[in-house]
Amino acid sequence: MIESSNTQGSHFFYFCRKHLIVTRYFVFMSFRGTAYNGWQLQPGKATVQGVVNRAFSTILGEKINVTGAGRTDTGVHASFFCCHFDSSKNDLDNDQQLIYRLNGFLPGDIAVTSIVKVRPESNARFDATSRTYCYTILKEKDPFLADTGWLLFWSLNIEKMNEASRLLLRYSDFTSFSRLHGGNKTNLCKVSHACWEDEARQIRFTITADRFLRNMVRAITGTMIAVGRDKLSVSDFEKVILGMNRGLAGQSAPAHGLSLTMISYPEDIFI
Repeated sequence: MIESSNTQGSHFFYFCRKHLIVTRYFVFMSFRGTAYNGWQLQPGKATVQGVVNRAFSTILGEKINVTGAGRTDTGVHASFFCCHFDSSKNDLDNDQQLIYRLNGFLPGDIAVTSIVKVRPESNARFDATSRTYCYTILKEKDPFLADTGWLLFWSLNIEKMNEASRLLLRYSDFTSFSRLHGGNKTNLCKVSHACWEDEARQIRFTITADRFLRNMVRAITGTMIAVGRDKLSVSDFEKVILGMNRGLAGQSAPAHGLSLTMISYPEDIFI
């Protein structure tokens, strides 16, 4: 973390909202999404955000509403996630006892890693400079990985799929891989990395971009599976991108194989 030279010896930033002096924190955490209807609050449904709100409010003794770095769909996981919240307490920065108490209160499929003080205007969603997702395909049945990987017995042409992956770095409009009526203000994204890796028991697709559309990674993955099975050529895949029509892409890969694995932030937002 980079300490601002403007702190003049103080490690705390405060700001006033509705006459209450509060401090803003980023929470870094992970969760297995199997039991949840995604991150975002939904009436009458179990969500990660709802569980985290309840844990922080109970342990801190004040009403806490966390804001996540983004929305994950039902069943999607995050080995790395970030959210922010405001508190009247100014001494929570990496409080290990607090983290211990939170993890004791939270269910086993959600874990808090750290709590970091940030500048008052910092936002877990809008300050993110990039996000990385990983999609896992299992080559063989494994009961211990069944909830985090998609079991496929098809033979896949990884070289051909990587050739298609490189096309993602050349284009920025991913309408063809966006959920219909997803409410996006823009379908433009800048992909900086996309690669398939064939391991002994798994195949992994890793993709990094400045932002992602709803369902984008799963739609790309499902379409690339068709490329790997020789049902689509690489040029066909490029036509899908250029067509800017969700109907041209393949079916979305199942949610449980997808994990958010990294979110990057500028160092100067941390105190």
